[in-house]
Amino acid sequence: MKKIISEVKGNPLFENIGEDEILYLLSCLTAKKNVYSKDNYILMAGNNITDIGIIISGSANIIKEDFWGNRAIISKISKGDMFGEALSCAGVSKSNVSVVACEKTEILFINYKKIIITCSKSCSFHNRLIENMIKILAEKDVMLTQKIEHLVKRTTREKLLSYLSSQAISHNSNSFEIPFNRQELADYLSVDRSAMSNELCKLRDEGVIEFRKSHFVLK
Repeated sequence: MKKIISEVKGNPLFENIGEDEILYLLSCLTAKKNVYSKDNYILMAGNNITDIGIIISGSANIIKEDFWGNRAIISKISKGDMFGEALSCAGVSKSNVSVVACEKTEILFINYKKIIITCSKSCSFHNRLIENMIKILAEKDVMLTQKIEHLVKRTTREKLLSYLSSQAISHNSNSFEIPFNRQELADYLSVDRSAMSNELCKLRDEGVIEFRKSHFVLK
C-alpha cells in the first residue's frame, strides 16, 4: 500500500491531502490495482460502471467504436490521468466508451460512490477529495470543449492546424511532441489517415510546419 501512496500522492485527486490521510482513504475507498498488457481492454463499452480508474503507469486510449468497428479516439490518457469519473458522476450504468492500453499499464480502481459519499466520521480530507473531484470534472469539460473546436473545422487541413496550434499554446513553444502516432491522430480528429498525411506533407512543403514522427515545429 505504501508503494501505491508514492504513486498517487501527486495525483490531482489527492491534492492537498497528506500521505497518512491518503492511506486511510485508499482503505476506505476499497482501492485495488490491476495490470494490463498492450492492446488489452481495460474497460469495454457496455461494461457496468462502478469505479473510476487512475493510471499509475503506462498509457491508454479512450475510444468510441461504431457497429462496423470504426474507431474514434476521444482522448489519450497517461500516468496520473483518470477515466470513468464523468460517467459515474452522471449516473450512467453502462460505459459508452472503451479504454484500451497502449502499453503495459497499471490502473488503480476506486469506487466512485465512496468518493462522493462521506463516511460517518466526515473527515476534512475526504471533503477535500470531493472538492478535487469536482475540479477534475470541470477540467475534463474544458478539454472536451477544446476538442470540439478542432472537430467543427470543415477540412482536414483546418482540423490539423487547429490541433497543432492548441498543442503549441499548451506547451508554450512552437516545438513540441504530440501524444499520438499517425493513426491515432487521424482517429482523434476523425479524418482519413491518408488524407491527413497528404495535408501534413503539403503544410511541410509550404513551410508552415516541420515534423518528424510525433515531434512538430510550427513556423
